Formats: sequence, structure tokens, C-alpha cells
Amino acid sequence: MLTFSAYLGLFLSAFGAATLLPLGSEAVLVSLLLSDAYLLWLLVAVASVGNVLGSLVNWQLGRYLEHFRQRRWFPVNEHRLQQAQGWYTRYGRWSLLLSWLPIIGDPLTLVAGVMRERCWVFLLIVSLAKTGRYLALAALTLGWGSFVAP
Repeated sequence: MLTFSAYLGLFLSAFGAATLLPLGSEAVLVSLLLSDAYLLWLLVAVASVGNVLGSLVNWQLGRYLEHFRQRRWFPVNEHRLQQAQGWYTRYGRWSLLLSWLPIIGDPLTLVAGVMRERCWVFLLIVSLAKTGRYLALAALTLGWGSFVAP
């Protein structure tokens, strides 16, 4: 039961970290990696899936919230939204490779929804970026030797 709770906690922290909420998942992953009680590949997979699904929530919000952009309660002002849309238009879908970055990554996934990026393209690029980030974090935490068969 404790093992399931650890993986569930990692999933939830990774999911929340990918939304617009100010959360992080890196510390949870690193602590589980250092405990040496969990499978490396499963930790990376759980964190990646949670993070990608959280980004998918942002994408969905972007697709549907954009209709309310003139409302007073809309979370992004008009200037910021136009600035983000211009950046996305300029750099295109490949800018989603930066979706793993703090501060700009989560809004970028929201803008991808506003810009009507196709779901399968979004998922493919964001999955590469997010999984790559967790693999790099695991390699930095455990050393590259953990990834190479003895």
C-alpha cells in the first residue's frame, strides 16, 4: 500500500505541477529516486504521464476559455494573451519543446490550446519534452550509470 501511495503522490504532484498551479514535482521525484525503494523506469513513467496529463488540462482550458477572453474574470489580460499568441505564431508548435521549463512552460501549453494546436501533435511534442526532463533529472540524481546495464 505504501508503494502505491508513493506512486500516486508522484502522479498527483506531477499533474498539479503541469497545470497553472504553482506546484513542483521535482523534489518528490528526487526523494523517491534517492530512497532506492522504487523502480526507476516506473517513477519516470508515472511522473511523465502525470505531467503530460496536467498539460493536457491547460490545452483544454486554452481551447475553451479563450471564448471568454473579454470577461473581467479571465485569468490573462488581453496584452499578455496577444503577446503569447504572437510568440506561438512566430515559433510554432516546436516551442512546445520548452513546455518543461518553469514559468513559461505551463502558459505555453495553455496558448497551444488557444491557438488550436491539434491534440495528437500537442501530446507528442509535450510528451517528448516532459519525459526528457524527468529522464535528465533522474540521470543527474542517480548518475548516468543507473541507466546503463552493468
